[in-house]
Amino acid sequence: MATSSGTISKCVAYYRVSTDRQGRSGLGLDAQRNTVRQFVAGTSGYPPIEEYVETESGRKTDRHRPELARALAASRAHKAVLVIAKMDRLARNQAFLMSLVDSKVDVRFCDFPDIPAGAVGRFMLQQMAAVAELEAGLISERTKAALAAKVARDGQWDRRAKHHLVPGAGQTAATEAVKARAAQAADDLAPIIADIRSNGASSLRQIADEMNRRGIPTARGGRWAAPAVRNLIQRTGGAV
Repeated sequence: MATSSGTISKCVAYYRVSTDRQGRSGLGLDAQRNTVRQFVAGTSGYPPIEEYVETESGRKTDRHRPELARALAASRAHKAVLVIAKMDRLARNQAFLMSLVDSKVDVRFCDFPDIPAGAVGRFMLQQMAAVAELEAGLISERTKAALAAKVARDGQWDRRAKHHLVPGAGQTAATEAVKARAAQAADDLAPIIADIRSNGASSLRQIADEMNRRGIPTARGGRWAAPAVRNLIQRTGGAV
């Protein structure tokens, strides 16, 4: 635990690396380990009694931090201060901050040295968590508003599309996609209509009735009528 003079007499270290590759190679880990040792030495303290390395990837959720849970448990068992090498972006992570507040463990951050161990430090973490929660809510609201405006303007939302966030391009692309699907459907049905005609159907109504009898649905899954058959034939360039 931290003494009244600020010396960290007993500590557990927690490090974070971003990918499995970094975790295996030690990329960034040695720097964090040196940072922790220098930080603790600066308080006239001793090297960590245990060290835990969290290897995170983009697919993991914010709450999936098993090594943090182990580090907190070890800190409680040893009555030691948990020293975290890098908080950086986690300073805006409400779930992470609250896990520290609820742990009842004294925590020190090498990159946030002004946050002390003890009750004052936990209070500061609570305030940071509240700000993170507020910010997350505001970001969510802004995102929803932007999405609604985008859909109203362009008719779709596709992050992978080349026209992403290009005003008006989304609606144009959506219209072209509808036309392409309709043209493909017309090409697929053209041989069927030709066959129906070759078997004696001469009117649009007769063709529609035969299409329905064969169980062929329209593009929207409905039943055929004469106007729909006319549109289909015209789309393929045939004579009505």
